[in-house]
Parts: sequence; C-alpha cells; structure tokens
Amino acid sequence: MPERRSPLYDYHLRHAAQLVRGGGDYLVPLCYTAPTEEHLVVRRDLGMQDLSSMGEIDLKGPGAERLLDQLLVNHVRDLEPGQLRYSTMCNPAGGIVDDVTVYKFHDEHFMLVTSSAPRRQSARWIAEHAVGTATYVTDISASIALPVIQGPRSREFLASVLSDIELERLRYFRFAPARLGDVSLVVSRSGYTGELGYELYTPAEDAGWAWDHLLASGRSWGLRPYGAAAMHSLRLEKGYVLYGVDISDAQTPYHAGLDRWIRFEKRSFIGREALLRVQQQGVAERLVGLTLERAAPVPAGAAILPISDVATRTRRQLSGAEAGAPHDELSAGSTPIGRITTCASAPTVGGVLALGYLDVHHAWPGARVAVHDGHHVIAAVVTPTPFFDPAGARLRARPGRAS
Repeated sequence: MPERRSPLYDYHLRHAAQLVRGGGDYLVPLCYTAPTEEHLVVRRDLGMQDLSSMGEIDLKGPGAERLLDQLLVNHVRDLEPGQLRYSTMCNPAGGIVDDVTVYKFHDEHFMLVTSSAPRRQSARWIAEHAVGTATYVTDISASIALPVIQGPRSREFLASVLSDIELERLRYFRFAPARLGDVSLVVSRSGYTGELGYELYTPAEDAGWAWDHLLASGRSWGLRPYGAAAMHSLRLEKGYVLYGVDISDAQTPYHAGLDRWIRFEKRSFIGREALLRVQQQGVAERLVGLTLERAAPVPAGAAILPISDVATRTRRQLSGAEAGAPHDELSAGSTPIGRITTCASAPTVGGVLALGYLDVHHAWPGARVAVHDGHHVIAAVVTPTPFFDPAGARLRARPGRAS
C-alpha cells in the first residue's frame, strides 16, 4: 500500500527524529526528541501533535440524524449543536467497525471523525448504509489537517492566539468556530492524552502556516511537538484504546470495556440484537490494565499466563554489584490465558504498563499473572484503568483551577 502524507509532512521530514508507518497508511513522526521528554511536556505544560491521519466524514441532509442513530450504539438525537460524543460503530454481529466521535453542527449537518487505521473502511461502511436515507455523505479527510494542542497550559496559550472564540466558556466535548490569523478553524475541546486539550480542524491548504504560527507563538509557553511514541504512552496511562491495536471487529464493546456507551433504550441500531445476547451471555475475555514488574516493555502479542503455570527457580547472580546473591527466575508453562495488545513505559505513573485481553476468571483487580515475551517471563498485576487521573479532573479542568 502506498504511503500517504499529512499536509504537515514537510515539517515532520525536516524535524522528526524518525518517521514510521502509522494511522493505517500514513508516515507519521515517532518522535522529535525523546518520547519520555515529549510525554512529560504534555503532562506538565503543553505539546502539539499532527493527527491529520484521522478520517472526517461530512453528513448532511434530512436523513443524517436518523442514519447516525442507526450506525452508532450511542445516542445522537439528544446532541445539541456544538456538542460532540464518543461511540462505537458495530456490525450486525456486534463487532466493532470503528470507535468514532460525532459532531453536531445543526439538525441536518454532522461530522463523524473516524480512527486513523480503519478510516477508509469506515467511510465505505457509512456510505453503503446511507443509500436511500436522504443523507449526503462526503469524505472530507483529504481537505482537513488536525493539529492538536494538549496540556494544562493549552487553554491559556490558545486564548492568546485565537480570535472569535471564548475558550473559557467552551466545555469538555464541545466545539466552536474560531480564527487563527486569517484562517478559519473548528476548535474542539477534546483529545487523546487525558489532559486539558483542544483539536483544531484546519483547512489542509492552511495547515503549514497554522502549524508554524502555533509553534512560533507557543515557544515562550514551552510548546513542543510530540510524536506517536509519546501519544501511545499518554493514552496508555489513561487506558484509551486504539483501533487496530486494542480493538477490532473481532471484539464487541463488552470485550473492550466500551459497553457503557451502548444505549439499548434505542429501539434500533446495527448490532443491537447481537450485543443484547453478549450482555446476557457474558464474554470469555476482556480488556484489562496490567502493571509489569520489569523495566522494559514487552511486544504486542506477548502471552499472558496464569501464575500457577509459572515455575520459580532460584539462581545466583553471576556478575555485577549483586554477584553471588540469590534471585528468583520465572519459567513459562504452556497455557496462555490472554495476550498483550499495548505495552509501554509510563513516565507519569512510573514503571511499565500494558493493556491486554485476559480470561475473565483471572481478570479481577489485584490478580497476579505472568507475561511471556518469547524469551523471559515477567510477573504482572491486573490494575484498574485509568492508571492516571481516574476521575478525569485534568481533562475537565475549569479556568483558573489548577489540575
């Protein structure tokens, strides 16, 4: 598959330490300096990331609301203009087609923002179901760039550079038009980091100027760009899932812990009957958080084992400061009870965290399991998510209040 390039590709090519394939078929910056530094900049001050690999689908017409109500498991009809909402979009078997946010401009105009990896698949899914619904569906992804500003100082900084918007009145999961110089934007109070943050839907032709202007204006505020590596550790600390990594159409929202957004009071939506059956019958495995007792992450796909299948051997340390001292060594059994989907070092929380699917009989907080990376066996503990700021106080921070 040919690689696609963000409208901000030239900047990334000049300044990123490494570009990698991400967002399905995009080349994206892995980092600009060091992932840990970039992570902490977002937690302590503010950072900016290019998320132009996301998909944007414009829906207009008298049938748009009804179509979205069928496509999404969450409510759409009670949305107010200027409000956005998270939802999964499922197939008839209950499998997750995508996890999305829906933006309401007015009763006959919406925008659906898809995940990066399945954006083409999601655009086709929406278009196929729009036939005969009096809805005009347009994939506008190529015309939109998406710089995002995240961090506790993001409101103050953006208030200093944006016009025609009152950021202090923009509540969480609300959006409004604004201007950056002569460029018209849509500013959404949302993000993927767990911090106070904003996403700036920007015309692609103006993206280069907007990015450079934001960086120059933000220098005195400590603004720095961050890449995909920091994004993954930031979202992992919050327990946020990524489509194609943690979720796919092989899982239902019940497997992934996303069932709290299902609204069965809706009489009809795609996947409703299948999801009711899953609700009644339960699932064999579900996504959990894990804290690993080691200093380095394990790869995705690493097996999770019951601790009862792991043998402990005591050996003498042969070299180093602890030479001669005994230490315990784990060796794997052969009965996997789950698998790791995401694993990374967590600069804010400390240590190594992971998400993974685990047999429900072992998926309770505090349960001890083992992770086998193919070479070593590492002890781990099932840990409630979010690992960081579980009450969400930081992303809902009000003006004038420290997070």
